[in-house]
Amino acid sequence: MDEGRVALITGASGGIGRATARAFLAAGWRVALTARRADALAETAALAGAGPDRARVLPADVTDPAAVDAVFDAAVAGFGRVDVLFNNAGRFAPAVDMDELDVATWLDVVATNLTGPFLCTRAALRVMKAQSPRGGRIINNGSISAHAPRPFSAPYTATKHAITGLTKSTALDGRRWGVACGQIDIGNAATDMTRGMATGVPQADGRLAVEPTMDVGHVAAAVLRMAELPLDANVLFMTIMATDMPFVGRG
Repeated sequence: MDEGRVALITGASGGIGRATARAFLAAGWRVALTARRADALAETAALAGAGPDRARVLPADVTDPAAVDAVFDAAVAGFGRVDVLFNNAGRFAPAVDMDELDVATWLDVVATNLTGPFLCTRAALRVMKAQSPRGGRIINNGSISAHAPRPFSAPYTATKHAITGLTKSTALDGRRWGVACGQIDIGNAATDMTRGMATGVPQADGRLAVEPTMDVGHVAAAVLRMAELPLDANVLFMTIMATDMPFVGRG
């Protein structure tokens, strides 16, 4: 373990973000925890048994450029640097026909799922280019939806396709600064966001079907593995999924 490494995790108030933060803290990292709700972030730190010397609670809305910059400034002030950014914050939209989706919902999903990761990536690059030793790693939470959408998921699917473009552009543009960028596409991790899979979710053939899920801890372990690679190696894309979920095949 290296007590000097620092990760900043967005959406750390629950689900994949909370599980990943706990995995990083257990592995000896210092972690800046970011999400809208300060109380839920504090609960994440408490569940990990980490005090403020190892887990900084930095509530912010990732769609707000000034708030994002302030979070990174606070992380650097508290920990000295940022070695890894995990762009994890995201949201779904109601499962409705596209012509019934209101524009405000579309814009909100785009702001959270795409503009937020861009703002955090921009701030991370600013920090990683200036720190010594220079460089770092950015890991984007993509989705299997970037490859095979679910019915009634246009806002979520469109933003996750866009995240793939952001990942590739960041991996390219970050090279000269020693910044690696990769993406993890996750299928059916068991969290509050996927609780409905136990009762049935829409399938391509119009059915509602129960889908298998996997322990969210496996996702956290995979993100940690990506983060712990030396900067001369990079997992550009990783897919981790419940083995029996309907991703490949016909439906």
